[in-house]
Amino acid sequence: MAIKLSDHFTLRRLLKFVFPSIVMMVFTSIYGVVDGLFVSNYAGKDAFTAVNLIYPFIMVLGAVGFMIGTGGTAIVAKTLGEGEGRLANRYFSFLVYVTIVFGAATAIAGIVLLRPMAQLLGAEGVMVDYCVTYGRIILCALPFFMLQNIFQSFFVSAEKPQLGLFVTVMAGLTNIVLDYVLVGVIPLGLVGAAVATAISQTVGGLVPFLYFAFPNSSVLRLTKTKIYPAVLLKTCSNGMSELLGNISMSLVSMLYNFKLIEVAGNDGVAAYGVIMYLQFIFVSIFIGYAIGSAPIISYNYGAGNERELKGVFRKSLILMVGTGVAMALASFLLSNPLSKVFVGYDEKLFTMTVRGFKLFSVAFLACGVNIFASSFFTALNNGLVSAILSVLRTVVFQVIFVLALPLLWGLDGIWFSSPMTEIVSVVVSVVFFMALKNKYKYA
Repeated sequence: MAIKLSDHFTLRRLLKFVFPSIVMMVFTSIYGVVDGLFVSNYAGKDAFTAVNLIYPFIMVLGAVGFMIGTGGTAIVAKTLGEGEGRLANRYFSFLVYVTIVFGAATAIAGIVLLRPMAQLLGAEGVMVDYCVTYGRIILCALPFFMLQNIFQSFFVSAEKPQLGLFVTVMAGLTNIVLDYVLVGVIPLGLVGAAVATAISQTVGGLVPFLYFAFPNSSVLRLTKTKIYPAVLLKTCSNGMSELLGNISMSLVSMLYNFKLIEVAGNDGVAAYGVIMYLQFIFVSIFIGYAIGSAPIISYNYGAGNERELKGVFRKSLILMVGTGVAMALASFLLSNPLSKVFVGYDEKLFTMTVRGFKLFSVAFLACGVNIFASSFFTALNNGLVSAILSVLRTVVFQVIFVLALPLLWGLDGIWFSSPMTEIVSVVVSVVFFMALKNKYKYA
């Protein structure tokens, strides 16, 4: 029997509902990692370093998709909770069409700016050409990448999380197979990896668009709509934390790369790239849970169901803390074999990566609560608090620690910047949970 947003969510039912979103995000992270794996082992260390230099810029351009997905889902799910199904479909359709137009315009601008951005980020010589080649191919699929991001959230609001998982798996398998063919079999190197990713993103964005464009059994469908400036403004306000979070993470990654080049050279950038690939697999569990649980929170907030809201909040915190402890332990124990898969061919780089990942693993103890906190307030349509939490965590604290800690501990200080950020951020998250519990009646 399908689970509906109006159901009572026991722990088992909650886990069953969010499970497709978690698997979806884990699979998304894994097929993203496959790109790095093939580039590192087949195209070489320089190409791998170039990808890690330019990728944060590409993610900045695609961040609007995350904003519209999370911010729009909060509005659409709340509208469904209020019993306004037709209006929810119009809002949904309007936000999808806005994403397409904005994605196309952003892709064109990004292609024009790629070369100067690559140079600004520290690329030199052949590294600049690598960045431009990879980036231009990826940006051709940017509108579909944005659509893929928003549909990941809207599939949950449409009470079709399993279908969202299916589409993600389809896109992921496309990427993995094409990486093997275009990089492993046909030695196209960086170009092959970029083409594989662009095609997989096209699949991930186009398939759900076609699904929602035709009659279906979900509660959402693309229909005729009109321009809703207030909805767009509220969407941007709700999803601002996700936009700022993704942009700031990309900008902070650039800062990390600058510091790593300064302290450890290109090997430092390559090691950081491996750690980022691996940490995204672990963190994707938290992100998937946040995506899967947000519509439940928005729906019950819109329906005024305080009892259900309290139950989901309490269960979520228990799950985030318990999973964080398990992840920290697992990442510490697996740092050696996982790093070897990427850079086992270079002993010095391998040793640097293992040590960095072990220090970084402490961050998993707290980051789940922080990710949920930002998503929780977005789901409650409080974009301001969500944005504050996101900016403090992904910009302010990160910048302070990545600049200060290397002065004390050198390269180890860079690796430990993220754990320190998460530890301080979780204190801020708890403060906001306590301060707003009476307003929203979730505790």
